[in-house]
Formats: sequence, structure tokens, C-alpha cells
Amino acid sequence: MSFDTIWLRQRFAVGGSGQALRNDPLLQELTAEPTPAAVLVGIVERPHGLTLLLTERTAHLHDHPGQVAFPGGRCEVDDGTPVRTALREAEEEIGLAPDFVDVIGCLPDYRTNTGFIVTPVVALVQPGFDLKLDDFEVAAVFEPPLGFLLDPANHLRHRVEIRGRPREFYAMPWAGHYIWGVTAGMIVSLHRYLYAKD
Repeated sequence: MSFDTIWLRQRFAVGGSGQALRNDPLLQELTAEPTPAAVLVGIVERPHGLTLLLTERTAHLHDHPGQVAFPGGRCEVDDGTPVRTALREAEEEIGLAPDFVDVIGCLPDYRTNTGFIVTPVVALVQPGFDLKLDDFEVAAVFEPPLGFLLDPANHLRHRVEIRGRPREFYAMPWAGHYIWGVTAGMIVSLHRYLYAKD
């Protein structure tokens, strides 16, 4: 799988296929009256290749404790747009200064079974940033290779039963980290967006 930042910019300039994403129940966990939120899908331009900026949430949080996530959260009235929400949350959670972030587009909204409608804001992140983690929310930050995450061979499907109902989800284990659920779903969404036929 070959790609670079020029190709990523071109794909978001053209636009991928939102319909392909909406037709996959693993990428859309529908709920009534969801709360708007946004996350930053930060693609870091490292000398050895592109990586994806991910966080591991602290174990004591009420929502998704200990899980791998993109920096992000609820949209506030003052934000105005999902892009501003994603940038604000990334700065608050991990100390990523907006000066290092170049937003190139958004993926289709992702509805979660915890009552959120999340806008994934995709951005290229220049190296050289200094992170300062919010110790209450973020336990760690790590950067898996984007090539690994976009490879469909690594998009594993799992099935569990929750409250007597079967549920399927994507998972992508990498280097001791278990990337699954909403985060994995958004990565699959990114893959489908980038590789959708024009």
C-alpha cells in the first residue's frame, strides 16, 4: 500500500464515497438524539513514514476507560464547528498546538451506541510538537504506522454478546495496544474514504 501526504490531500480535495461508509452497520451504531462531538485524526509526517496519533484513555474515566481513542470530545457552543472542537480538544487533552496541525478534510459522521455523533477531522501533523498530557484523561500517546492501520488485512472483525444482543466491531491489535470499537471503525472509514472509486 503506497501513499503520501500529497495523495492524502488529493483524496480529501476530491472527496471519497460517504455512501459506502453509511451502508456498513459496523461503522454506524445508531442512537436517537446523539450529542455532537469531534475527534482529531492526526496523521504525523515522520521521516520513516506516516503515523496516526492515538491516545490511551485513563482507567478511571466514565466513558470508554482505558480504551484507545483519537483526541476529541463534545462540541461546545463556542466552538462553532467540529474542526474547532477537534483542535481545542487535542490541545486540551494532549497539548498539541494548532500551529502544527493542517486540517485537510472530514470523514462522514460516525454515530456511536453511547449517544454521540462524531465528526472525524483529518489533519496532517508536522513533527516537532511538544505534548503535555492531561493526566486525568490521557494515560499515554502512541503512533502506529498508518500503512498498518489502513491495510484491510489488519481490519479484524469480532463479535460479542452485550445484554443478550450480538454486536460486531472492528479491531486492530498493534504492539500491545488493542485498537477497537469506534476508533477502529473510524480507521476503517478512513480507508474506505481514501480508496473509494471516484
